Amino acid sequence: MSDPSVTAAATALKKPGAVVLARPGALVEAGPGWFARVTEAATPTAPAPALRDVGRDPRRWPGWWWALLVGLGMTGAGLGAAAITLGPVLLRYDRDYLGMSLHELHAANHHLVHFLQHDRITMAGTMVAIGALYTGLAVGGIRRGRPWAREVCLLSGAIGFPTLFYFLATGFVEPLHTATAIVLFPMFVAAVRRTPHPPRWRLAPEGPEPERRRALVGQLLLIVTGAGLLVGGAVISLAGLTSVFVPADLAFLSTGPQMLEAVNPRLVPFVAHDRAGFGGALMAAAVAIILLSAWGWRRGEAWVFWTLAVAAAAGFLPTAVVHGAIHCTDFIHLAPVHFGIAMTGTGLMLAHPYLCAQASARPKD
Repeated sequence: MSDPSVTAAATALKKPGAVVLARPGALVEAGPGWFARVTEAATPTAPAPALRDVGRDPRRWPGWWWALLVGLGMTGAGLGAAAITLGPVLLRYDRDYLGMSLHELHAANHHLVHFLQHDRITMAGTMVAIGALYTGLAVGGIRRGRPWAREVCLLSGAIGFPTLFYFLATGFVEPLHTATAIVLFPMFVAAVRRTPHPPRWRLAPEGPEPERRRALVGQLLLIVTGAGLLVGGAVISLAGLTSVFVPADLAFLSTGPQMLEAVNPRLVPFVAHDRAGFGGALMAAAVAIILLSAWGWRRGEAWVFWTLAVAAAAGFLPTAVVHGAIHCTDFIHLAPVHFGIAMTGTGLMLAHPYLCAQASARPKD
């Protein structure tokens, strides 16, 4: 086939013994995931299960329900972390580890408390973003029997959960972080250990070609943004596990790591834990964004649009706001954030008519 039309390929597959071959040009025009979209269009489906279809026996709960609980749990943990950061900043075990109160930290360096807030609010926003991504994948993808949605959760979680062991390098074990991981990990395993149930998706008819092409540009922008976040998360993790601070951090603090170590030898490992943990969470979110954008782009799948939009708002906006609030406005330091907001906003705007198009009222026969 030289035509990127999903409908034409699905119709051809209905013929007994038919084999559909696509020319490279058609695959380039169709964008990522063409084979999966054709397969879905040619697959008989049934209505998707509702929440009331989930029984009370946890042993019988489907994978999408467990994935939903992981997403809601991550969202709740992120909101809780944000509340702590905007309130007491340090919990009792933080103060016990440092042997210092908030006032003593402020007296040691009047920018230090704001710096800790800046690190922790960006981490909290990233956790909420991951929660939004997992929630969307659970309800919009896994619930409807799409195998790729389970694989997105699996690959993202395979990066995110092991970052708990960053404490082996930083030396600081945060009880709340550990408890959250211990509670959510069994749910994550239950969510991804089985392939999704039989097909339950609905398909929207193919729309105008200009709409589809604009959506392809939007898809590319989202994938590039996710790739940038993945690289950024890896760099932040590496920095957190090695040098801890970047030049912009030290410029904001108006000090060096040696002076901070002189104030308290546990201060740098404490900051390293926050920094490395944020990098790990950012990588987990980035993988989900890349794969959801590459594999989930379907006309009429409004849940993909809203999942990415909510995740972007949760991840980018707190980061931008907290930097402005603490007057850490270095242009180079904030350039990736502004670039990510512009790329994501443009990509979603271009893709909105395509992703939010009206789906067919009845499941495909």
